[in-house]
Amino acid sequence: MHSRYVFLLCLLMLVIAAGDLEGLYAQNPGQDKGTCLIVRGDDIGSSHAANIACIRSYKEGIMKTVELMVPCGWFPEAVKLLNENPGLDVGVHIVLTSEWENIKWRPLTKARSLTDADGYFYPTIWRRKDFPAGTALKEADWKIEEIEKEMRAQIELAKRKVPHVSHVTCHMGCSGWDPKVREVYLRLVKEYNLDISPSEYGVKGFGRLKGAKTAKERIKSFIQNLEGLKPGTYIFVEHPGLDTAEMRAIGHKGYYDVAKDRDAVTEIFTSPDVRRAIDKLGIKLISYAELRKKGVL
Repeated sequence: MHSRYVFLLCLLMLVIAAGDLEGLYAQNPGQDKGTCLIVRGDDIGSSHAANIACIRSYKEGIMKTVELMVPCGWFPEAVKLLNENPGLDVGVHIVLTSEWENIKWRPLTKARSLTDADGYFYPTIWRRKDFPAGTALKEADWKIEEIEKEMRAQIELAKRKVPHVSHVTCHMGCSGWDPKVREVYLRLVKEYNLDISPSEYGVKGFGRLKGAKTAKERIKSFIQNLEGLKPGTYIFVEHPGLDTAEMRAIGHKGYYDVAKDRDAVTEIFTSPDVRRAIDKLGIKLISYAELRKKGVL
């Protein structure tokens, strides 16, 4: 009788343990061999249109992570909107350039080696062939200590204003152009516990929307890409915006159709057809923060 009791007790414990293990696997996308997708929207804070489009892409669409540009003029509004939507995962999008012709950004710190004669960030990191001399940070007499001070200031202001920031990314490749800059960047993101790098979690690129120009064509191409995904975790990065007078005034040589281009991104992110395809295919939408919490495939 005693041995039978012990046997039943052990069996019960195994059932409970199996249930706990099953629950753990269900929480961890790395265990169920399914498909996960990170949809990241860049440049909230850069304009009013970008702010509204990013929040709409989250509340009405599939975007779960957004990148915040701290030195930009619409940063205060972005802060307000992000704190009103705490479920939206936020990254600090480090800015060391100011690429648009009709709107410019300055550093938070007195970083004179990072600015042009007017005190603005240089338009690019690497000089483009169709841009004149004196427009690239890489060609300037930049100081690594000023880069570190500026990166730190942007991270700290973002953390103070939006406490739920989870990670750091770089605008226009601002961390990968020099080994010293890369070292500073990696040290800072670890220091502030914001070092979530999708590549280190095995996340793969979602793929480009080949040949798609209009919003309708892009939605179709996006769905086709969704249908071709194999089990794993993927990331798609784009820039939500709206086709407004404000955004139509934003552009630079070689890229003046910013408003239409970024409005089409918002159309993808909020498309009911895209949402239905994701649900039908059983794709799980996750954020940067969830990579750290749950792991990946």
